[in-house]
Amino acid sequence: MAEITITEADQRRTSARILDVREDFEVEEGMIPGALHIPMGQLQARLSELDPAVPVIAVCRSGNRSARVADALNGAGFTADTMAGGMIAWTRAGLPAT
Repeated sequence: MAEITITEADQRRTSARILDVREDFEVEEGMIPGALHIPMGQLQARLSELDPAVPVIAVCRSGNRSARVADALNGAGFTADTMAGGMIAWTRAGLPAT
């Protein structure tokens, strides 16, 4: 699993699937436009919602949970990275959120 910057994640938004693994109450504060929301605890049950042919960028609040999710996805045959700093860094940088 690679840790990528918010700038790299922003540049790759059109070619990768952004996967937001935060809880529902966290997502209410804003999400990266076009991201798929699957809380970390539901990932195994909802894995079929991801296309193994499309790279995944896992996102959480600060980068800790998303790193674990990216590792799990890579172990399941996906290509997944984690976004360093999570949504805290994304919003501080003034990047778009819905």
